Amino acid sequence: MLVVRRLLGRLSAAITAMLLTSPALAADPVFDMHVHLHKGAESLRAYEASIAGTGVTGAGLMWFGGPNHVPPGDMASTRKGNDGIIALAASKPGLIPIVTVHPYDGEAALRELERVRKRGAKVLKIHSHTQRFDAADPRVLALVRKAGDLGMVVLMDNASIVPGDNQKLLNIALETPKTNFIFAHIGGLDFRFWNILKLARTAENLVGNNIYFDASTAPLMADSPLEAEFVWTLRNVGIDYVLFGSDYPQLSVKDSLDALNRLGLTDEELAKIRYGNAKRLFGL
Repeated sequence: MLVVRRLLGRLSAAITAMLLTSPALAADPVFDMHVHLHKGAESLRAYEASIAGTGVTGAGLMWFGGPNHVPPGDMASTRKGNDGIIALAASKPGLIPIVTVHPYDGEAALRELERVRKRGAKVLKIHSHTQRFDAADPRVLALVRKAGDLGMVVLMDNASIVPGDNQKLLNIALETPKTNFIFAHIGGLDFRFWNILKLARTAENLVGNNIYFDASTAPLMADSPLEAEFVWTLRNVGIDYVLFGSDYPQLSVKDSLDALNRLGLTDEELAKIRYGNAKRLFGL
C-alpha cells in the first residue's frame, strides 16, 4: 500500500507539473506596449487598478497622445514631459518610458533624443496625425535614422488616418534598415496592405526584419467579418513581429486581451504576442 501511495503521489506531481507548463493552462505574462498616461502618477495608479488579474507584468508608458502631443518649437515642454515619464517608469519594475520629440524641431529634436537615450529611454513615439507632420519629410527620416543609431525603437501611429500612411511607413523602414519600427494599429482598417511583406521579403536585400506591429485593433476585428483576414495578415507579417498593445485608456487591457484570445490563434502564437516578442525586442 505504501508503494502504491508513493507511485500515486509521484504521478500526481508529474501531472501537476505538466499542467502548469502546458501553453493552454500556464498563466503567460503580458507586456502592454501601448499605454497613455496623461496625468502622470494618477494615471499610472488607475492603469494598475485596471490590469488586476490580466497577467500584465510590464508596460510601455507614454505621457502624450491625441491632443496632448507637443507642437514643434516647444522644446521646454518636450523635455519636461520626457523627464516626467522617465522618472515615472523608473519608479517600478517592468515599466519602459516612451519618449517623444517633434521631427520638425530638427537638430534640437536630435539633441533631445541623445539626451533621453543617456537617461535610459529605449523607445521613441511620433504620430503624424496628431503632431501634424508628413511622414515623408526628410526631417522624419533623419530623426528615425538617429534613433536607430542610438539603439532606440521607433513607435509610429499606423491607423491609416492620414493619406498614404502605410506606403510612407514602409518606405521609411526600407530606407532605415538599422532602425527597428513598431507600427501601431497595423494599418487600422487598411491592414490588408501589410500582407505585401510576405512577398517583399522574397526580394533579395529589400526588406529587413525591422518592421513590427501592435495588435491594438483586435477589439475591432474579433467577431467581425474581417476577423479571418486579420489573422491571415498577422501570420503573413509574421507572428514573431506582432506585440500586444491596449492603447489604454482609449481601450481597456481586459477587453483587448479578451479580443486577442477570441481570434483563434494558437497558444504558442498568443504567448509570443503577449510577451515573448516584446521580451526579445526590448531586452526585458
